[in-house]
Amino acid sequence: MSHLDPEQMTLLALGESVASLADCAHLRACEQCGAELEGFRSTVQVARTAAAEDDALEAPPARVWHAIHDELGLSGSPDGPVDPPPNVVPLIVPDDDPAPRTPAPDERPAAGRGMRTLWALAAVLVMVAGVGVAGWVVQSFNAPTQIAAAQLDAFPGHPGATGTADVEEARDGTRTLVVTVGSDTAPDTYREVWLIRNDAGALISLGVLDGDTGSFPIPDGVDLAEYSLVDVSVEPIDGDPAHSGDSIVRGQLSPA
Repeated sequence: MSHLDPEQMTLLALGESVASLADCAHLRACEQCGAELEGFRSTVQVARTAAAEDDALEAPPARVWHAIHDELGLSGSPDGPVDPPPNVVPLIVPDDDPAPRTPAPDERPAAGRGMRTLWALAAVLVMVAGVGVAGWVVQSFNAPTQIAAAQLDAFPGHPGATGTADVEEARDGTRTLVVTVGSDTAPDTYREVWLIRNDAGALISLGVLDGDTGSFPIPDGVDLAEYSLVDVSVEPIDGDPAHSGDSIVRGQLSPA
């Protein structure tokens, strides 16, 4: 009986339409090819899951290499964990994968087909992992760059308060101030984030800090070398947009 090529089953497992009507009929009738295709599909599923969960894959247990040793007819009797044969890419399988069924002598594929199947499985892992790597590269390429930072020191009226500020610049040039403040908030008040000019002669409100951390777009045209003081104040709910004069923390931005 002529079986499907492992490379063809690799593409089928990845979702490619590369099977003829005769191939489909063979897959329904051939237990060996059907089992191999399901193995390829399981490998694809595990690899894709691992792209989102780094710890989804583990090193294969020793029984996997024992099974490969037997299937390829390698010389010697493995004792304990078995090193993979030369030029074979190690398979990465879930630790709870059921023990492989040892085929009967008349079902055992030739060593050449077994080696091609291993390479095809390795190709599946490389293809799927490649998609994850490409996504990581794009994400890293688009990640903002930290251009400035400040340690925010507590004012005497708020002992124990802490804070940090970071300025991030996106690839399109837009800037964001990320502020983190640890302090209690009194009833009927809120916290507001400001950029203050170095001579304290002017200030810009960036918005209300809701929670311990907040991100605030920095208006275009604001020179951070001039407005380098980051201030977080306590503001009463009185409708007055001016600074209350009650600062919790303040610090000066420095280039990162």
